[in-house]
Amino acid sequence: MKLKNKIHLGTSVLLIVIVVLINTSIYFTASYMLKEADLERNAADAARTASGISSPAESVASSDLLRAYTPSDGMIRVILPNGTVDGVSVSQNTAALREREARYGNGEKRLVVETKNSSYAYAAIPVIWRSGEIALLERMESLQATDRILHILRLILIFISIIAVIPAVFSARILGAIISNPVEEMTKTMQHIRTRGTYERIQTKEKRHDELQDMAVTFNGMMDLLEENYRKQEAFVQNASHELKTPLTVIESYANLLKRRGRERPELWEESVEAIHEEAIRMKELTQQLLALARRGEGWDIKHEQIAIDEFVRETADAFEKAHQRPVAVHVAAPFIIHTDRSKLRQLLYIFLDNARKYSEEAVEIKVNKKEIRVIDRGIGIPADDLQKVFDRFYRVDRARSRKTGGFGLGLALAKEIADALDIKIRLESEESSGTTAILTFSEFSFSPVTLKEKQEEQL
Repeated sequence: MKLKNKIHLGTSVLLIVIVVLINTSIYFTASYMLKEADLERNAADAARTASGISSPAESVASSDLLRAYTPSDGMIRVILPNGTVDGVSVSQNTAALREREARYGNGEKRLVVETKNSSYAYAAIPVIWRSGEIALLERMESLQATDRILHILRLILIFISIIAVIPAVFSARILGAIISNPVEEMTKTMQHIRTRGTYERIQTKEKRHDELQDMAVTFNGMMDLLEENYRKQEAFVQNASHELKTPLTVIESYANLLKRRGRERPELWEESVEAIHEEAIRMKELTQQLLALARRGEGWDIKHEQIAIDEFVRETADAFEKAHQRPVAVHVAAPFIIHTDRSKLRQLLYIFLDNARKYSEEAVEIKVNKKEIRVIDRGIGIPADDLQKVFDRFYRVDRARSRKTGGFGLGLALAKEIADALDIKIRLESEESSGTTAILTFSEFSFSPVTLKEKQEEQL
């Protein structure tokens, strides 16, 4: 069953049940109150009759005595202790009550008596009768007027129930459509996306402010994100395939050359092996960087520890100098202590130091001041139009020159991922032919010993 029909059926049934319960309660409450009032009135009349006929004279016939107290639509009689009737008076409309069985009882009674044709208010009161014996006075009065009122009330309540249920059913239908239409539209959009392979959006209404509107807006945002991720993934795959294609082609070409002439020409053998070795190293580096970028999907394993930034920067610079035989000048203006992941921060600095080494011939500088680290080179610089794009994967300012220096366009993309994981902001300042400055700014959180997990728990 569709959601629309479920809402319609469920709401309609619920409203019908509520209306029926309310009207039924009204009817039975009114019935109880009206009949209770009739019983009280009949009992009061019976009490007045009992006081009026108590200890009657012997010369007065019982039926004549009771005739003066006969209800207009009922019966009155006296029952002796032996169960016989000593006087009865019945109205013309209720002559059949004479045939009612007489039963003597002790104490007062009042109740509603149901017969084939009508219902009666019944009251029984002890009365002092002739010779001082205790007889039972019975008084029965028809509840026809009350039954007529209840019949009219019943018809009115049924009519009101129908009048109330009909618009309720239609409103439930409208409510079901209001709730389910956006869901159906979203379902159709998903089906179109699945069949056509496109990223469609749901129409939203600015005047509407409810959960369904929020769901549509969230869905559209999700489609935007999926489309963007798909484009990035497609570009990533294409660029990765392109980057891998070149070293594989070189390796294949030199391998074929070795098969044909390698044994005859030793110098060709050395050249081919060297080229294959270099391309293999390039493929290894590219694969490692691709895996490092893909690691974000699994989450970064951040291990916080206290780091004196001046000592850390000097150690990193010394290690880089020994590995690449390039001088790195360190200037510490304002040392500070942070809490972050040592190995990932070192990897982040290595990326910028390696870029500085590749694109400049002069010494590289590192400046530490307040809450930031600056890595400065005096190299070729980056055009202003390219500054916002250099953090994109596989983006290279000068592809020919980058290939010569061995870059893949993944270093800064990886640096951005690591910086985000460490809550560090990266900014580049550069001028063509003058050099580039990479600025790493630490957040306030980095200066607190609270771990990232504890910070997240506090925010929750």
